[in-house]
Amino acid sequence: MGNYTDHSRADTCPGVIKITKAGWLYIFLTIFLGVSGINTGNNLIYLIVAAFLSFMAISGVFGKRNLSGLDVLIEFPKEIFAETNIPVKVILRNKKRFLPAFLIRVHIRHSDVLFPFGDIRGETARFLSLSFRERGRSQVDDIYLSSVFPFNFFIRYRTIPVVFETLVFPRVKKCDSLGLFDKEQKSPGEEVVDRTGYEGDVVSVRDYIVGDPIKYIHWKASAKTGRLQTKELSSLSRRPVIINFDTLPIRDMEERISCVTYILLKLFRQNVPVGLRIGGTLHKPSSQARGERAMALRSAMLTRLALYQKE
Repeated sequence: MGNYTDHSRADTCPGVIKITKAGWLYIFLTIFLGVSGINTGNNLIYLIVAAFLSFMAISGVFGKRNLSGLDVLIEFPKEIFAETNIPVKVILRNKKRFLPAFLIRVHIRHSDVLFPFGDIRGETARFLSLSFRERGRSQVDDIYLSSVFPFNFFIRYRTIPVVFETLVFPRVKKCDSLGLFDKEQKSPGEEVVDRTGYEGDVVSVRDYIVGDPIKYIHWKASAKTGRLQTKELSSLSRRPVIINFDTLPIRDMEERISCVTYILLKLFRQNVPVGLRIGGTLHKPSSQARGERAMALRSAMLTRLALYQKE
C-alpha cells in the first residue's frame, strides 16, 4: 500500500472501480479455494473462503467510505505565465467526523499528488506542478480522487464537481526588440528623484552607520564634528518608456505579445518607469510607483496582454 503509484488518467474510469493485479490474484485464489471446498467438502477450506470473502467485503466498505466526505481546493500563484511550470497548492479537506482519509491521490489534468493521511475534519496541503498552454482565462475542472485503501485490491475513483478559474499571463519569450528600449535608457537626461541612493547630488549628511561604503564618508564634516559622517545622495531615475504594441515589427501576434511581456518584466526588474500603448489604450508609466502600486501597474499591463483579442 505504501508504494501506491497510479498513473491512470481521468478518462480511464473515474467514479468506478478498477481491479489491480493483486486484486485479480485474490479473486482467482478465492474462486479456486471455493471450488476446492465444494469438491472436497473440507470445512477448513470453507472457513478460509469465508475469511477471504469477508476481507473483500471489508475492502469494499472501507474503500468507499475512505473517498467520501472529501473536498479539494486549489490555490494558484499570483502570477502564472503560459508554458511555464508553476507550483499549485492543493488542499485536501476531510469533512468526516470519525474516519481519517488514507492514501488519497488527487488527479488534476495530467498530474497527480498523493496525500498519505488526512486527519478528521482537517486540511492537508501538498504542492503540484502544473502548466497552462495558452494565455487568458483558464479553467481547471478535470479533478478526481483515487485510492487503493485498504488492501490494494481495487482502485476506487471519485470525481470532484468543482471548477477553478485563473488568469494566465502570456508566454515569456526573449526577443531582440528589447535592444531598442535599452538604447533609449542609456541616453543622457536621467532624472533625479527625492529618494536617497548613491548616484546623484548630495542631499544631506548623517552619522556613519556600519556598512556604509567608505567612499561616501564626508571627511570634512567628520573632522568638524569629531564623528564619522556619511553623505546621502539622491537617486537617479531613468526616463519613462512607453511600449507601442501596435507598431512593433513582429507579424505573429502571439510572438509579439510574448516579446512585449518579456520587455515589461525586464524593465520592471530594472525599476524603469514603463507604460504600454495597446489597442488605443494607454497604460501610463509612473516614476513614483513603488511596492504594491508598482505591482498593480505591472499586473494591469500583463492582464491587458493576456486578454488581448480574447474577450
